Amino acid sequence: NSYIGHNSIICENSTIGDNSIIKGNVSIYHDVSIGNNVHIDSGTVIGADGFGLVTENGNHHRVPHTGNVVIENDVAIGANCCVDRGTIESTIVGEFSKLDNFIQVAHNVIIGKGCIIAGQVGLAGSCELGDFVTIGGQSGIIGHIKVEDKSMVATNTLVIKSLKVGSFVSGIPARNHMKRKKQEAVINQLPELQKRVRALEKIRDNKD
Repeated sequence: NSYIGHNSIICENSTIGDNSIIKGNVSIYHDVSIGNNVHIDSGTVIGADGFGLVTENGNHHRVPHTGNVVIENDVAIGANCCVDRGTIESTIVGEFSKLDNFIQVAHNVIIGKGCIIAGQVGLAGSCELGDFVTIGGQSGIIGHIKVEDKSMVATNTLVIKSLKVGSFVSGIPARNHMKRKKQEAVINQLPELQKRVRALEKIRDNKD
């Protein structure tokens, strides 16, 4: 009961489970494993090589990626997303996770179950999301860090350090959302505080 749309390609040794929908112009490279009840929208590429380079004598050489991609059951992936294959092991999108359009999932990324990722998010190589993580649009997670279960990353946030369970962060770089709001409230008062300081300095200077 799976559906494959027009102009989609499925390369060797790839598998697709039951009741899945692959829309038109989707590219599924070799050795990709797609589970049951998966929905992949048009223009998405699953299993391309990751951005792995070695520089020697001033020349950049591509690193072969011999891993694969595993898309677990009940996952939805929007249009024009890229899920790169692992360098040696697997890039994994966990069950029940939902990805919006224009998302980059780099090599060796692990996305837990039930995650929600909004459009234009970038997940750098080897980062790991726990279960039920929510990431707002145009946010980025740098490589080799872990965002633990039930964390929330606000829109336009850059996460550069691992996050503990249940974190809620925002900003560049990411900080605790409530603390950042208090800091911004103080920053917004700086022009008025500057005026008051100058007035006090003027009174002091006149006394001198």
